[in-house]
Amino acid sequence: LKKDKNIVTTTTETQEQETTTNKTISTMKLPFATVAVLALTGSSAGFAPFAPSSPRAPTPLKAVSKKGSYQITLLPGDGIGPEIMTACKEVLGALTKRCGFELQMTDALIGGAAIDEKGDPFPDESLEQCMKSDSVLLSCIGGYKWDSNPRELRPETGLLKMRKSMGLFANLRPAKVLPQLIDASTLKREVVEGVDVMVVRELTGDVYFGTPKGIDIVDGKRVGYNNMIYSEGEIERIARVAGDVASKRGGKLCSVDKANVLDVSQLWRDVVTDIITKEFPDVDLSHMYVDNAAMQLIRWPKQFDT
Repeated sequence: LKKDKNIVTTTTETQEQETTTNKTISTMKLPFATVAVLALTGSSAGFAPFAPSSPRAPTPLKAVSKKGSYQITLLPGDGIGPEIMTACKEVLGALTKRCGFELQMTDALIGGAAIDEKGDPFPDESLEQCMKSDSVLLSCIGGYKWDSNPRELRPETGLLKMRKSMGLFANLRPAKVLPQLIDASTLKREVVEGVDVMVVRELTGDVYFGTPKGIDIVDGKRVGYNNMIYSEGEIERIARVAGDVASKRGGKLCSVDKANVLDVSQLWRDVVTDIITKEFPDVDLSHMYVDNAAMQLIRWPKQFDT
């Protein structure tokens, strides 16, 4: 993975209301960037290209090249973020000592902390520091303190800027139930025991980034609008990431969409089907509408792999 292809690992992202709980999340950056359960909405070697039984075009999924020292940008963020980062640094210190390499760590600002100090949720100097690093470690952002700020001064705006500027289009969200925590779940033991799901989420397309968007006055009333849009290329690359991940796990991939009512979802389904069937023939692809998928994740999560 060169300087223009970073991996970002986050412990928690932001306080979004989503169905999947963030644990450790790995996000791959590829050039010119814009999940997959496959949804619309660790060693680095894990990103090495999968070689299927039949020939296909080379995948650009690569990890950081092996060397003795790596430049890491740390983004502690807000709330419990600094506390999380302190614990992460202790773990990384033990890891580097055991494995015989060094990590040169540099802190940078993002989110509410950046707003308070710089008046910008993701200052240019933070972006520059991230771009020249081999990898970026993000803790978490957001808090009630900044919820009433104008859109451009909210912590989440900084996160979106980072995704778009660095081309962080693929988000890996593992959900694996630890035996020691089974009884802490609100779901029955037989439902959650043994759950091991990898959610691959697309991050830089769709309604978060689609244009035009905004709030206008129409006939004397405010009208808010966003644009749900995907290009074929954006879908192809996230489908390849999901296919690559699924091929290294249980070989099952469920693509989640709303193709029964949304044109953009129909394109999503068509492109995902084409990529997986041609380039990952050993992966068992299925499709599920998003409302049903939300229920199935609670009803019987063990039916899912990727």
